[in-house]
Amino acid sequence: MTMLTQRQLFLNHVAQTSPAPMGLEIVRAEGIYLYDIFGKSYMDMISGIAVSSVGHRHPHVLKAIHQQLDHYMHLMVYGEYVQSPQVKLATKLASLLPGLDAVYFVNSGAEAVDGALKLARRVTGRKKIFSFKNAYHGSSTGALSLMSDPYFTDPFKPLLPEVYHLNNNDWHSLELIDESTAGIFVEIIRGEAGAEVVDPEFLRAIRNRCTETGALFIADEIQTGFGRTGSFFAFTPLSFVPDIIVLAKGMGGGMPIAAFVAAQSLMQTLTHDPILGHITTFGGHPVSCAASLATIEVIEELNSEVKVPQLEAIIRSRLKHPLIKSISGKGLLLALDLGDEITTQKVIANCLKNGIITDWFLFAPHKLRLAPPLTITEEELNNACDKILMSLEQSL
Repeated sequence: MTMLTQRQLFLNHVAQTSPAPMGLEIVRAEGIYLYDIFGKSYMDMISGIAVSSVGHRHPHVLKAIHQQLDHYMHLMVYGEYVQSPQVKLATKLASLLPGLDAVYFVNSGAEAVDGALKLARRVTGRKKIFSFKNAYHGSSTGALSLMSDPYFTDPFKPLLPEVYHLNNNDWHSLELIDESTAGIFVEIIRGEAGAEVVDPEFLRAIRNRCTETGALFIADEIQTGFGRTGSFFAFTPLSFVPDIIVLAKGMGGGMPIAAFVAAQSLMQTLTHDPILGHITTFGGHPVSCAASLATIEVIEELNSEVKVPQLEAIIRSRLKHPLIKSISGKGLLLALDLGDEITTQKVIANCLKNGIITDWFLFAPHKLRLAPPLTITEEELNNACDKILMSLEQSL
């Protein structure tokens, strides 16, 4: 009987998301590096899509995980027991998010979005929800309803009713936010649209319109949170506070955890009429919470407000090449505009050959994604830039 390879078993039994997965077989990860079965190393320049923000297997995060394992793992569905890792993490997040003092822990960004959507409708008693065209908030039925592209949504309709999509920086469309609107989901930097930085004045206008109409401003910081843009959260420099913020990805240092956060007065509405207005079995898993608190401590120790802009400056100064039309984004969430999808895929393939993991964007396939761990050193970053430039040259 022929023994199937690990790759064949992967293709046979692990549900796939595309006809052609990357298929790297990784056996070890450390810092910014991944190592495959042949011993080849790869610099992870996308942090597992903004997840491993403090690198892979950071020692401080590992220590927190091991210590929590010595005490307990899962005990009971979310919210029933007083669990120290949850309490400590929620208290820390509340200190980082003044005015948003109630944290609901869940497992993924999509679940956080669904929870925020339910909360907005429950608090306001309204149904209408807005998001923006070419925004990505997740793939669950609720989160998918916020997506505008019919290629991704039509096969799964009917989705949630009364969800509408605005154009970015379309000031006149803000008049559509009215007294029948429950909330609007906003990315401070539009991730899958190609790391587009939204005009701060437009964001303030959305905040003002929400305040005028009683609609809720829901900030999706799933990709931008936890130091990736320099400030701990991307909305912080804007001098206003969202009504709800959704968090995930870089929150857990590689462990699965997410949250939606709001004022206690809003979150209390999920406790009655009906009770269990939102519930999750594994949300706020104590091991993930311990890892998340340790991750926050690492980011604070890094002084990301200083370090991240310095690293961004290196990328912008080093990556100059005829194929690069422009660089968008902020901090360590950047996109290289290479002009077309074919060129971008060619560069991604050459980067992989040269030991660099990059990616494209869902709604900007002509752009190359760069989102390395915040812990990357200047020496490592310069080395990565050398290899990216070589890959660009090989793609001419």
